Amino acid sequence: MAADLDFQTATMAKVFADQGHYEKAAEIYRRLLKHKPHRQDLAVALAELEKRITEAGPKPEDGLVSLFGEWVELVFKYKRLRYLKAVKKRL
Repeated sequence: MAADLDFQTATMAKVFADQGHYEKAAEIYRRLLKHKPHRQDLAVALAELEKRITEAGPKPEDGLVSLFGEWVELVFKYKRLRYLKAVKKRL
């Protein structure tokens, strides 16, 4: 988890927000604030994003994109598991 923080910066969160990925940007700001609660600029940016998220409301396609992502991830895990089982049988 600490390694993830190395790549999650306020700049990255701003880029996500500018692209309209408010939830992802807010997630990054929340993680950064956990480790740096004194950063007022992060708290302000997060508050602005949460206001945008609330005003925008949920997008119907977000659920489908999320489900598709989960499905793809499960397919890869399944294939990896089958491969490992085959290797185990050979041993």
